[in-house]
Amino acid sequence: MIEKEIKISYTEYPGTGDLPETEKKLADEAVDAASSAYAPYSGFYVGAALMFEDGTIIRGANVENAAFPSGSCAEKTVISYAVSNFPGKRAVAIAIAALSDGVMTVEPVPPCGNCRQMLIEEEYRQGKPIRVILAGKTNTIVLNDSRSLMPLSFTRTNLKK
Repeated sequence: MIEKEIKISYTEYPGTGDLPETEKKLADEAVDAASSAYAPYSGFYVGAALMFEDGTIIRGANVENAAFPSGSCAEKTVISYAVSNFPGKRAVAIAIAALSDGVMTVEPVPPCGNCRQMLIEEEYRQGKPIRVILAGKTNTIVLNDSRSLMPLSFTRTNLKK
């Protein structure tokens, strides 16, 4: 038996105000996207902003449905939009923010497992990492890649015989 350890590194900022300007702009876009979410059942509004290499930013928001599994997360929405509408562009960063009762959540909100998987797949598809910014009112976490969100992730290499 061999015991192993997995470690991840991330940078934590107090809120979003101290982020580098480009990342602050992306986090602000995620907050704006959250305000456009459709969340009448949970009241939990999530926004995601994805930045391409050329600086273009696109946004996505969660969309709930009365049939709960039929909804879509903000991250899933923006990644699907990017792949469908910008097939030649490479994403370099994503910011995620959430609003509850109309105000930004105190703590950053990490993506659900399904969205983590989608981010990791997009990294593999592009062949390069996607920086992840998890924005919260009192602290913001920045990871250098989405793989850090789920170190033992399921990837295409698991499908090989």
